[in-house]
Amino acid sequence: MLIGICEDDPTIRRLVSQAMGFAGHEVLSAHNGGEALRLFGADSAVDVLVMDIGLPDSDGRDVTQALRSAGQVAPVVFLTALGSVHDKLSGFGAGGDDYLAKPFDVKELIARVEALGRRGRPTSHDPSGLVLNPATHGIRSESGQVLLTPTEFRMLAAITSRPGEVVRRRTVVAAAWPDGAVVNENTIDSFIRRIRTKLDSIGSPVTIQTVRGVGFRLL
Repeated sequence: MLIGICEDDPTIRRLVSQAMGFAGHEVLSAHNGGEALRLFGADSAVDVLVMDIGLPDSDGRDVTQALRSAGQVAPVVFLTALGSVHDKLSGFGAGGDDYLAKPFDVKELIARVEALGRRGRPTSHDPSGLVLNPATHGIRSESGQVLLTPTEFRMLAAITSRPGEVVRRRTVVAAAWPDGAVVNENTIDSFIRRIRTKLDSIGSPVTIQTVRGVGFRLL
């Protein structure tokens, strides 16, 4: 398999890359979120992504959401020093498929990566036409760009990363708020209205439709 690795610590990046090579896999590595977006976009042939969360320029969870929104469907294993249940749930809410806390056994990481690779790639999807920047929490279309708050960015990314689906409200909340946060319906709808306004301001090719009683989808 071709394994994409995004890890800012050069020692860990080298260790994981060498171990994957010894296990018979090819490796494509990035040292920060910006490089990951360039190397692991929808046109990349990576089979599995190994993503550090604590990157120097952005949150690895936001990078993953941006990649998902751009059409990358490869499964993701998050690596992080944050190993609480809350942190793991946050990773899954951001579109991760597995989660391994540091320090970790590299043999276990290889086993988890290979297990995800055996499942095969999910069906690819057409990207939304928006470019998400996890470092600035900005979005860009062909006609303009605008900044979002971190919460707005994560809500939008949860929806744009699942085009064609009705994304349930609880999924949007899980991506944008800490586990256990109590978020009322009016707050969610208020954020969605603000996101729509910002999408309109840049002539976005898509907008967000509210599916009453269920959630949201791209139009």
